[in-house]
Amino acid sequence: MIGLATKAGKIASGEFMTENSVKAGKASLVIISEEASDNTRKMFTNMCTHYKVPIYFFASKNELGHAMGKEMRTSLAIVDNGFAKAVVKLMNTEAERAQNGGKHESI
Repeated sequence: MIGLATKAGKIASGEFMTENSVKAGKASLVIISEEASDNTRKMFTNMCTHYKVPIYFFASKNELGHAMGKEMRTSLAIVDNGFAKAVVKLMNTEAERAQNGGKHESI
């Protein structure tokens, strides 16, 4: 789903672009790598709380970049409500499967 959003031009990636999208009110969802530094995690958590943008911590930097068809990425913002809702739905399904010991689905 992230790959489709990237091809559609509905993703802002990298710390600078993600931050700009949130502050400009364009971000519908922010995803931060679980490998992000404590400072990055805190900055985006505070920013997303302030601007009321949902935030998820998911995957390694390599996995996040690979989902976009790019190199490593620490952060990305989805700037389309439809794609954001679809990704959240998949992430919630993924979390339920992980809790039940099931296999993981590609997001």
